[in-house]
Amino acid sequence: MTDDKGAGPARTKTWTLRMDVFEEDEDVTKVDAALDTGERTLTSRSSAHRNPHDPPVPSIGDEYAAGRALLDLGKQLLREGTTDAAANDKQEKG
Repeated sequence: MTDDKGAGPARTKTWTLRMDVFEEDEDVTKVDAALDTGERTLTSRSSAHRNPHDPPVPSIGDEYAAGRALLDLGKQLLREGTTDAAANDKQEKG
């Protein structure tokens, strides 16, 4: 995901997270999430379904669906980091 080399001066980057949260109906909340790192954009889609025995509280569905999207983006970032570290190690040894 990155081509950063060497230990130069400290740097600051801004990553942008966009999460669109919408209710499909009173029982289903969906989230489309996108994390723009400036080098690539990772995306995730998730949903939350209300238990039919629970009263409808849309904010709870928002939290579950958004949390699931964030967890998925975190897993994607960890996979990218692992891949980049392995490629970097291979270049240094190669």
